[in-house]
Amino acid sequence: MITQFIKRYQALVSFLDHFSGLGPFALRAFLFWPLFFAGWQKFQSIDATAQWFEHSLNIPFATTMAYLAASTELIGAILLLLGLLTRLSAIPLLITMVVAAVSVHWKNGWSAIASSSDPDIAVRLERGRSILQDYGNYDWLTEQGSWVILNNGIEFAATYAVMLLALIFSGGGRYLSLDYWLKRRLITANN
Repeated sequence: MITQFIKRYQALVSFLDHFSGLGPFALRAFLFWPLFFAGWQKFQSIDATAQWFEHSLNIPFATTMAYLAASTELIGAILLLLGLLTRLSAIPLLITMVVAAVSVHWKNGWSAIASSSDPDIAVRLERGRSILQDYGNYDWLTEQGSWVILNNGIEFAATYAVMLLALIFSGGGRYLSLDYWLKRRLITANN
């Protein structure tokens, strides 16, 4: 009975190996938009980004670092989506996420969105709702989502960092990355 289970399990694993590229592809596809958008936003207001880096974050060589961060996110996101140089492009993106987590988000704790179960947050949320209901079109303002307070913690930066770390070790994945096809072509050419 145990032997049968092991054989069936091994057959299932062998079958699933054909789809092993889906995991890395999902990570790459998920990471594309937030990284691309972050880089794009930095480029759209590069002077403001450099000012923020210099005056709020105390990052030296702020203008250079602003261009470097924006380029890393923008180009890195495209390379990840294509699955091209996946491991190599994930490294500077991982460094960017660690720097963001430590320099921007760390002081705010873990959560990206403040918990409404925190009494201080609950009071502020209720006051905000009251102001919006009295002076705004509350139904229109909240029809696409709830009223929240952004905590800006490390949650997203840490999550992206873990995903990038996984890609550093797994690579772009089977079938759905240019890395896979380039490697196959190189192996075929060398044989």
